[in-house]
Amino acid sequence: MMPTETGQGRLTISLGAIVANWRMLDAMHPGQAAAAVMKADAYGLGAAAIGPALRDAGCAHFFVAYRQEGVALRRAIGAGPMIAVLNGFAPDDSDLMPVLNSLEDVRTWAGLGREAILHLDTGMARLGLDPAEQAILAGAPSLRAGIGLRFVMTHLCCADDPIHPLNEIQRQRFAEACTAYPEVPRCLANSSGLFLGAGYATALARPGMALYGLNPTPGRPNPMRPVVTLEAPILQIRHVRTGESVGYGAAWTAPRPSRIATVAAGYADGYLRGLSGRGWAILAGRRMPLVGRVSMDLLTFDATDGPEPAMGDMVTLMGPGVTPDDLGHAAGTIGYEMLTSLGARYARVWAA
Repeated sequence: MMPTETGQGRLTISLGAIVANWRMLDAMHPGQAAAAVMKADAYGLGAAAIGPALRDAGCAHFFVAYRQEGVALRRAIGAGPMIAVLNGFAPDDSDLMPVLNSLEDVRTWAGLGREAILHLDTGMARLGLDPAEQAILAGAPSLRAGIGLRFVMTHLCCADDPIHPLNEIQRQRFAEACTAYPEVPRCLANSSGLFLGAGYATALARPGMALYGLNPTPGRPNPMRPVVTLEAPILQIRHVRTGESVGYGAAWTAPRPSRIATVAAGYADGYLRGLSGRGWAILAGRRMPLVGRVSMDLLTFDATDGPEPAMGDMVTLMGPGVTPDDLGHAAGTIGYEMLTSLGARYARVWAA
């Protein structure tokens, strides 16, 4: 294992687990390929390392949010795989695939003799052609003259809730809208959508969070391999008496003589302040509750129970026993935010 500087945390990212997750998703439905969504620097885990690993595993389709993400990913993976840009495009980006989100986008791209992906809004009410624009384009095919449509796509709103009625409504709306493009392959399912059944399978799925080990089936066991282990060292151990407080605002008071382990991480490192009094860490297989407030650079854990820790011991802040989904739930948010918030001060290790 790569050593870290004194006081520095270590973020270990398993490329092997990411590749295994992609292969599982790619094989779920016959005839459907899985892309890799690489937004926000591969959900905060490093697109420059993850992109080539997925390319080498056979992934041929990638999605990013912004043009600059696409440019950086192209440098990392080289020519060949499709890189689609979801949130805008520039006409001179000949090696990136634009996603057309409006009639204005369609008109801009028409006549260039280039490929693009057409995005139809079926219920999200964010990006994509709305129903009125869809009707105009379906009734006037000349508006897209010169555009080679690579895929027609939409985005599911509620796929993480398999019984939500909007899932089937969106599936039906998308199927109906796609009758105007019978020759164009379709792209529908996101990570959770892949688990809604064969009725949601199309030519291409767009998993993101599931690649990185987050649970695409909330309320059920996570079918994905864990990807991230975040560890940070104990900087100091303090013995406090009953009635003494710990940290800013005296937000926690010791109910008994307590042993407090101060750990080198904080909200500047993406350990959300909303975890104050709610988070926990793992040391030697034992769960230690986070006490007091999360500060910029430091966390304090109650290490009273169990064997006495030592300065320099590495505690697990994210990993077995404390997953990104677990922490997101405790903080009142989601695992996505836990991953994409991970800071730059950790020593990053990409493991096979």
